[in-house]
Amino acid sequence: MAKEKLLIGAHMSISGGVFNALLCGQELECTTIQIFTKNNNQWKAKELFPEDVKKFFENQKTTGISPVVGHNGYLINLASPKDNVYDQSKESMLVELKRAELLGLPYLVMHPGSHLGKGEKEGIKKIVRSIDWLHQKTKGFKVKILLETTAGQGSAIGHRFEHLAEIIERVKDNERLGVCYDTCHTFAAGYDIRTKKAYQATFKEFDNSIGLNRLGVIHVNDSLKDLGSRVDRHQHIGEGKIGLEGFRLLMNDKRWEKIPKILETPKGEGAARDIKNLNLLKSLVKWSKSACRDSKNGSLRS
Repeated sequence: MAKEKLLIGAHMSISGGVFNALLCGQELECTTIQIFTKNNNQWKAKELFPEDVKKFFENQKTTGISPVVGHNGYLINLASPKDNVYDQSKESMLVELKRAELLGLPYLVMHPGSHLGKGEKEGIKKIVRSIDWLHQKTKGFKVKILLETTAGQGSAIGHRFEHLAEIIERVKDNERLGVCYDTCHTFAAGYDIRTKKAYQATFKEFDNSIGLNRLGVIHVNDSLKDLGSRVDRHQHIGEGKIGLEGFRLLMNDKRWEKIPKILETPKGEGAARDIKNLNLLKSLVKWSKSACRDSKNGSLRS
């Protein structure tokens, strides 16, 4: 039986142009990558010229890397109670959606937002209002917003599956919404995947709250901090509190074969750490047909 394409990669820099990220990904033997559509720590964005888009598509064809996933900038907070930040966040997110659409990105991952003391109820209300506004401004777009699970640090919304489920339920055009599952964030938020029993329980809860059909991307990161710490600190695969067994279960789950798995582990000097983490994740995969189990019985290869 021919192997399925293993969709695994890392977040790549767009230094020198978004098209360069694909070449960097090819050097790491990535089959999928994630990028920022613009400088992630600035409100303003450099213009995305037609030649940039052309080079991006040419490099994507040459490298075969697909899909390329977008991630929004860190300044954006669609739950902010500060009017100036809230307005800037909406406009900046709109720019990012337009850039993602130009580049043919299927997904734009975003952190739901932080209520900054106003409470989860008010924060979720603002997020829903923001997404409805964004959808209204981008009618006909193919790119989907993916709400990322969070660690719950500070006043961040999204550390409970119920938060994301409520946002999705309340957004009018919610077929344009999905979820990005971050292993570090969810672990820090209290969702365990370190054993087969815990892993199955966590994704059963995810399915019951949100629905597995909403899962679009997985961020594959170990956690420096303990289960339920609500502290967002990524660690290299197998060197954190999740450990290798959780990632072995994840990498051998047939349900995720067509879902991009993206590293966001600390970069360090050059690409050495990314290569080490990617190779380690690949080594955990068992492609034996006889080891496959039916998805109805847990979807795990063992």
